[in-house]
Amino acid sequence: MPKAKAHPWEFVRRFRRGAFGWKSQPAMLRVRQAVSEIKKATRRDPVLGAEGAVRFLERVSPALEHVDSSSGAIGTAVNHAVEELVAIIAGAPADARTREGWLERLWEAHANDAIPYIERLGDFWGELCASREVASAWADRLVPVVEMAWSPDPERRGFFHGTTACLSALLRAGRHEEILALLEKAPFVFWHDRQWGVRALAALGRTEEAIHYAEASRGLNDSPVGIARACEEILLASGRAEEAYRRYALEATRGTSYLATYRALARKYPQKGPEELLGDLVERTPGDEGKWFATAKEVGLFDQAIQLANRTPCDPKTLARAARDFGETRPEFAIEAGLAALRWLVEGYGYEITGLDVWAAYGSTMKAAERAGRAGEVRERIQGLVAGESYGERFVTRILGGELGL
Repeated sequence: MPKAKAHPWEFVRRFRRGAFGWKSQPAMLRVRQAVSEIKKATRRDPVLGAEGAVRFLERVSPALEHVDSSSGAIGTAVNHAVEELVAIIAGAPADARTREGWLERLWEAHANDAIPYIERLGDFWGELCASREVASAWADRLVPVVEMAWSPDPERRGFFHGTTACLSALLRAGRHEEILALLEKAPFVFWHDRQWGVRALAALGRTEEAIHYAEASRGLNDSPVGIARACEEILLASGRAEEAYRRYALEATRGTSYLATYRALARKYPQKGPEELLGDLVERTPGDEGKWFATAKEVGLFDQAIQLANRTPCDPKTLARAARDFGETRPEFAIEAGLAALRWLVEGYGYEITGLDVWAAYGSTMKAAERAGRAGEVRERIQGLVAGESYGERFVTRILGGELGL
């Protein structure tokens, strides 16, 4: 098997202990650059790439020790890096001695991870082992320590950084019953640990037990989204999509935006129509109906989009952009979107609104109205909206009053 060669890694000189100040953006940029450098090397030589990944994971936490992590952005960036680099290390065709060396180095880095930034390595320990035999050997090494950490004797028990690594190794080794037996010794019902019991039961084909085990994990230390996601995955894998959707899908599916959430749900349940998906999501978020406007628009539910925009506050700038973008192709929709934008502006909604925003909403609405042959009627509706403005200093009236003869 090929072995890793010496290589002048660019990231090594950048990731020294305490190398970064408190600002997170420069550190995040360097993390992305390091991952890119490692991936590029991996395409030429997978073992070399894996060696680079190990070196980065050894150095990243000490290098970032002074970075302000309060926003969570740098932590997210490192978590993404960990996921990408684990795949490189796990997939490298390294000989047994090389892989064991990597594992020992990563184990030491994980143990010394004071912040911590590479805590999630434990979740992937079984993958890093790359074979059942290596994973089983690590499980043999770690199980006694976990048992001591979970001892009922207060003089013996305590925190062990390798608990998750142990459970991951047991799963990779196929020692499913041992996972369940070990979890019975845990002093607390803690989802972060018990998820491995759910995976073990699922791997054994005991679907109903896996669902029950997950549900029994709810409590002070639970993760409702994590539990729902685990149960959903089990049911989907069992071909029980309708049950998965009904019981868990809406709780399990989260995106970075309302539209991203919808798209994630639609990918998992292609048999569901957009009306049903959107309706269920809206129903699950009472008071946020207006925030689903953009999603409804994007999936072609234009009538529903306008209804949502008028039920609860919706960003006036989003509505004004819709009025502008659809003025020619869907003027009736553009008119209603523009009127909704002006309505919420009159009621004082919107972030950092300027006179230009007000004029944009008005202008796009009137252009659409002219195209639809409804200019007079729409102008009267706008006059009525603006004339009724009572919020604050009547900002919209000051901007449009002269135009509307108010």
